[in-house]
Amino acid sequence: MPSLGPAPERITVDAEQVQRLITEQFPQWAALPIRPVDVGGWDNATFHLGDDMVVRLPTASEYSLAVAKEHEWLPVLASQLPLPIPTPLAKGEPGAGYPFPWSIYSWLDGETASFDEIADPVGFADDLADFVAALRSVDVAGGPRPGKHNWFRGGTLKTFEPLAQRALRDLAGHVDTDLAREIWADSLGATWDGVDVWFHGDLAQGNLLLAGGELAAVIDFGTCGVGDPACDLAIAWTLLTPDGREVFRERLGIDDATWARGRGWALWKTLTMRAGSLGESDDDAVNDRRVLEEIFAEYAAFGSGGRAVGA
Repeated sequence: MPSLGPAPERITVDAEQVQRLITEQFPQWAALPIRPVDVGGWDNATFHLGDDMVVRLPTASEYSLAVAKEHEWLPVLASQLPLPIPTPLAKGEPGAGYPFPWSIYSWLDGETASFDEIADPVGFADDLADFVAALRSVDVAGGPRPGKHNWFRGGTLKTFEPLAQRALRDLAGHVDTDLAREIWADSLGATWDGVDVWFHGDLAQGNLLLAGGELAAVIDFGTCGVGDPACDLAIAWTLLTPDGREVFRERLGIDDATWARGRGWALWKTLTMRAGSLGESDDDAVNDRRVLEEIFAEYAAFGSGGRAVGA
């Protein structure tokens, strides 16, 4: 079983350093203003370059493994997907004291998806399912298998057993850990048929953009690959409503075992986030509690399959 290893050693990047990189390697854009994006990420430091481009610089060596992959595969995927995704414009090299490869992409307008800003939750779920279905239909030949480049998305959930168990220990007395352990064990026992398909790997609120409350674009394919697509189902609990979740599942034709594994992805990630926010009352902690309530309620009502018997 693969191991995630220790947490990456992240570095910081500032606008002055980005300016030097642009000036040295892409002087045709040196006069354009550079400023941090309003909603930054964890894996990459992200900056506006003028009005129409964005610079993404991995914050650790592990995250930099995705750079070449995105430049190779995003153009292939873009032509076969129903929504805009980032377009790579240039690939930078280490320099100006920055140690990793980095990228310039086209800028995609939109606001980060949130539970309260989605205009039509069922329509949003249907549009997201259309995107996932199109992604799954892309030919997998030569596609990137699970590995360090994507933190083993598309592989076995057992990779994340240490993280899940640590979070469960930390959350004793704060959540129903008995029920969480039961759901987690059920997820681990749900088998995959072994048929590879393309997946995004991190379908999360921060990587889904809205325009007028509707799904407008999907960004950040750093964890994409081919393998078990269950990792892309976590969004069903982290952002979709119960009605939207049902539409999402039916549109994709998801069997009970895949649904259970998807629930496992949502569970370990949310448990880890919840454990990290103990004692805090910010929006992230509130959202993590909401997601756990969604997971627990569905499982309590319908069991492993996530739907009424005969449905």
